[in-house]
Amino acid sequence: MGMRILFFGDVFGRIGRSGLIKVLPKLKKRFQPDLIIANVDNLAHGKGATIKTLRQMLDAGVDCFTSGDHFWSKKEGLKKIVEAKIPIVRPANFFSRLAGARYLIFKHKNKKILLLNLMGRTFSKHQDEKGKSRLANPFIAADKILKQFPSIKIKLVDFHAEATSEKVSLGYYLDGRVSAVLGTHTHIPTADEKILDQGTAYITDLGMVGPKDSVIGVKKEIILDRFLHNVFTGSINMQIPENGPVVINGVYLDIDDKTGRAKKIKRINLETRV
Repeated sequence: MGMRILFFGDVFGRIGRSGLIKVLPKLKKRFQPDLIIANVDNLAHGKGATIKTLRQMLDAGVDCFTSGDHFWSKKEGLKKIVEAKIPIVRPANFFSRLAGARYLIFKHKNKKILLLNLMGRTFSKHQDEKGKSRLANPFIAADKILKQFPSIKIKLVDFHAEATSEKVSLGYYLDGRVSAVLGTHTHIPTADEKILDQGTAYITDLGMVGPKDSVIGVKKEIILDRFLHNVFTGSINMQIPENGPVVINGVYLDIDDKTGRAKKIKRINLETRV
């Protein structure tokens, strides 16, 4: 027996939501997943998520969600998300006093599954006024949580990080202790999907579910202007294409539900149009 899982990269804005809703029925028919997970750090107009957009994804068939540095962006909706008990995790190595679940444990076919979200620190902007990182060491944070649940076999880690070296390192560090380490955040899918020596499925970045004709989700003209004129102050004007071609990036996982070891990881790289 195996646990079949579809795990999608950062779903970006309305166009990403529409694209995933469009292709999900075909992917469900093809892979027959037991569980569908998506990173929703950019779900609501490119930053964070709202209860409305999350429910839209739940209605489409996504079972639970991971996030990242934008989890707290939509402050007006965060309280409702927490109160509604939406199955979403925030990075566990942010300060514990912040809202949101640091991990999720849920059952499927009488098997417990642990879902963990971590943030990378390399090139991170999350620093206090003294330049000290607001993030705890993700390696140590993973250790502390994993030690609490030694009996759970299937453990999934979304590592929302910038640096490829940090992601690769965490993959090796957790090899044999978790079922999968899946990178998110850069919105560019990598071609290094593999099963590590001790049975952990790994990929440096899942990519995104979002507009193809963009610079990692944002209208390309805006970002080109920033590079051409050396204007890198303030936040990006989050203008997102509303229609056109959409990339659907993620992976299919097949995990032995008795041992927690990955049997297969297959990259998903599709296109649709909305």
